[in-house]
Amino acid sequence: MKRIIALLSVLFCCSAFADDSSSTTPSVAPRVSLFSTTVDWHGVTGLSLSQYTGEFSGYDRNLLKNGLILYYLDSFPCYGEADSVRVWISPNGDAVGKLRLVCIYPPKELKFAWRNAPQDAEQAETTGLLVCPVDGDYELKIDLSKCEKGPDWKEYK
Repeated sequence: MKRIIALLSVLFCCSAFADDSSSTTPSVAPRVSLFSTTVDWHGVTGLSLSQYTGEFSGYDRNLLKNGLILYYLDSFPCYGEADSVRVWISPNGDAVGKLRLVCIYPPKELKFAWRNAPQDAEQAETTGLLVCPVDGDYELKIDLSKCEKGPDWKEYK
């Protein structure tokens, strides 16, 4: 029994050091894992976190078209709560979904990834960046008529 265990141990060690450079397996691009730094903003800054909600107004018909899907993009001083960063705004200006953020202090602007789509559209690639000024304290007022479209994603390098 000891000989079998010794033989298996030697084979295992040899296989670990074997040169597999002649392998025909195609190389695979490495996967990227993102770990949010926002998890411990309180610990990093020493500042307290508070919850904020977003309320949309000031509808621009050219922006809304057949509906506008917005995805909040985390950036200091806020990060989005996982279940509350997607909002659909109807062509009539009715918001479906909630924007809830956790912030160190009230933001002066928010950035969204956006695309025009009906409410029940599946998640798909967004068009580009939308930068919106924000007013308010714990209830953030986002006037869509004052938002500026950034370049489409294809234009970023």
